[in-house]
Amino acid sequence: MLAIPELAMPRSRKVMTICNGKREVWTDYKQAKAYFLELMMSTDGEERDRAECVYIQLLYELDECSDEDE
Repeated sequence: MLAIPELAMPRSRKVMTICNGKREVWTDYKQAKAYFLELMMSTDGEERDRAECVYIQLLYELDECSDEDE
């Protein structure tokens, strides 16, 4: 038996992002959100749209966030 019940243990905060064909695994949603928000604000055109798509998915805390249409 575990000393700490599994429900009391912190949930893994890993997230995988795929933007412009680049796959990256983040250990923290906050870091990923900050990166894509900065990318979104510092670019324009298609690159901005891709970053915005991933950022919106990060707001919903999905496990995998991608700019690709499925």
